[in-house]
Amino acid sequence: MKKIVLIMLMMTPFLGHSQIKGLLNKIGNSLETVTGESSDRLDISGALKEALNKGVEKQVTKLTLENGFYKNEAVKILMPAELQKVDKTLRSIGLSSLSDEGIKLLNRAAEEAVKEATPIFVTAIKQMSIADAKAILMGKNNAATTYLELKTTQNLYAKFNPVVEKNFRKVGADVAWSSIISKYNSLPLSTDVNPDITDYVTKKALEGVFKMIAVEELSIRTDIGSRTSPLLKKVFAMQD
Repeated sequence: MKKIVLIMLMMTPFLGHSQIKGLLNKIGNSLETVTGESSDRLDISGALKEALNKGVEKQVTKLTLENGFYKNEAVKILMPAELQKVDKTLRSIGLSSLSDEGIKLLNRAAEEAVKEATPIFVTAIKQMSIADAKAILMGKNNAATTYLELKTTQNLYAKFNPVVEKNFRKVGADVAWSSIISKYNSLPLSTDVNPDITDYVTKKALEGVFKMIAVEELSIRTDIGSRTSPLLKKVFAMQD
């Protein structure tokens, strides 16, 4: 654009008044178009970043509270598949309280781990390009969540896993789960199990985080009342 303007200006000594006026009008219109397009791109980028930050602040913060996972049926962590038979067996022999406590401790560990998430999300959101933002806006209803998932999962796992492991020790979950598994493995005709509970809870915590961010993204995309700022209202109206 700069080169075109320069060429036009260099030609002015050879042009008449009306021709110069016409050129200036063309330059003005071109600059206005470019400026408008740039402004729209910046608006889209700003709105997507605001929407993601809103999702993190509103939904992820809820998960860090006591019972954030345990009392939220959408993300509550249950026994891993290979331990479903353990849960069923223990309950059948009057050890329901042991199973219930084990499940509660899984969720407590996840709630603690998610406290590590926000700084990682903030960094990923800041790094979102204008091109990323435009693609996300015109993408599926979970496109922003998917972007965040791709950009943060590896770092989040690395942060969550040691926190889950540490919290298991802190609240006695390691002892409780050792007791649960030992009780089951000592039963006649049972096949010994020894799942990696830390890995399981870490992955379930990640799954829960992205599920809740997706809830907020869907709300902003489909519910005008969830667009709480002029920028969100302006940009997301483009995809309505």
